[in-house]
Amino acid sequence: QVQPVESGGGLVQAGGSLRLSCAASGRAFSSFAMGWFRQAPGKEREFVAAISRSGGNTYYLDSVKGRFTISRDNAKRMVYLQMNSLKPEDTAVYYCAARSSLLPGTIPAGYDYWGQGTQVTVSS
Repeated sequence: QVQPVESGGGLVQAGGSLRLSCAASGRAFSSFAMGWFRQAPGKEREFVAAISRSGGNTYYLDSVKGRFTISRDNAKRMVYLQMNSLKPEDTAVYYCAARSSLLPGTIPAGYDYWGQGTQVTVSS
């Protein structure tokens, strides 16, 4: 079992950067693929980025490719989402999730553990 806890959200102007962190308590963190999802008001939760257990494979939503970077540090039980060139449409609550599988997925239902979320607001 693993419990993700997100941090690092906030208010930023368009074009700015934020780095989200996800601390995952529990043993065997390296046994979990990890993902970041987001949910804007009135919209469904959507996949943003994911990383495999080893960190060797990463996956991104097309609209964030080249702007966002997901990474992990298994020794520290941490997952990060570096977000650059932020746009107002990136405004949402961002969630960190864990999946007990070798490879991550892009569907929220495929993840077993979720954090409470952190708000990211990008002003124009």
